[in-house]
Amino acid sequence: MLRKSVYSLAALVAGLGAVFATGPATAQAATTPAAKPAPCVTDAKLVPSCGVLWGAAAGGFTNRPRDLEHKNWEKLSGRTATIFHTYHKGDEKFPTAAEIAMVREPGKPRVLLLNWRVEYGSTWADVAAGRLDARIDAFAARVKATLPEKFFLVLNHEPEDDVRTDAASGMTAKDFAASYRHVIKRLKSKGLGNMVNVVAYMGNEKWMAQSWWKDLYPGDDVVDWIGLDSYVSAEKNYYHAGVFADLLDRKAKGGEGFYSWATTKHASKPLMVAEWGAYHRIGKVVDKARQFNSVLPELAKRPKVKAIVYFDTKADKFGDRDISIDSAPSSLAAFRKLAASPKFNVQLKLK
Repeated sequence: MLRKSVYSLAALVAGLGAVFATGPATAQAATTPAAKPAPCVTDAKLVPSCGVLWGAAAGGFTNRPRDLEHKNWEKLSGRTATIFHTYHKGDEKFPTAAEIAMVREPGKPRVLLLNWRVEYGSTWADVAAGRLDARIDAFAARVKATLPEKFFLVLNHEPEDDVRTDAASGMTAKDFAASYRHVIKRLKSKGLGNMVNVVAYMGNEKWMAQSWWKDLYPGDDVVDWIGLDSYVSAEKNYYHAGVFADLLDRKAKGGEGFYSWATTKHASKPLMVAEWGAYHRIGKVVDKARQFNSVLPELAKRPKVKAIVYFDTKADKFGDRDISIDSAPSSLAAFRKLAASPKFNVQLKLK
């Protein structure tokens, strides 16, 4: 018993000696705060250094003002939607005063994602041939006069739906690529150095199976971001049922998935999910939590996705699908949890 006590005392003394020998250094290490990680910020092409840009296109297929719908959606989702996605066609005059005001609202950092169907009322071949240059030049002049901030520009989104294989139609896949190239080069020649352009596909497997699909790409020299507009059904056994991975990985039979294609064939380009959403048929409410809960794990595995933009509407173009985030209380709760993730804490640098 005495020997055990002596050994215990010796061990205690040795331990105290070690503490005194290393105490100051240990104490200093314990009190030195860990270095804060560098903030996620956007670069000259609006690519975040880390994290993912968060955005929305709210009020789809309604006549309600998009800026108000966007603000209401931000309140509903619990986060400022940094990317404000709007849609224009032909000779419409934009960016509008309301759009510009959204960019400059104090405490609400936002960047415009302007979606423009340049060829509206004409053809891609006409655009490529310079027949709509007055339309292009008018847009360039408005931007230079009103919007010095950086902005995203999508040209003729989802072109697959509009392709015609008849060479005389002026709407072939090669006509689209030529049109896109012409518009971007002309806008740059007019001094639009604040433009960041996006080519946005549907990424639907039936189109990816077409021999002409590869001809749509305009070329790395005129593309800043590759975009994808893709959706999944929350209803099991319904069209495109799945989770976030499924909307990124669609492929033609025996072909390559969209994410793989974009990140291997055009590895230098960041990927924007320029429209995404989870839907169920109207009147057949299904919880969308599984779809919303799948987003963060997939983003962690897919570092080339640098922006995601939710398309919110109570009824789609055909009036049969509900893509809203609040179609059920459980769906909204899951979406608000997603929106709260620090993954989307990105600082915009628009000048």
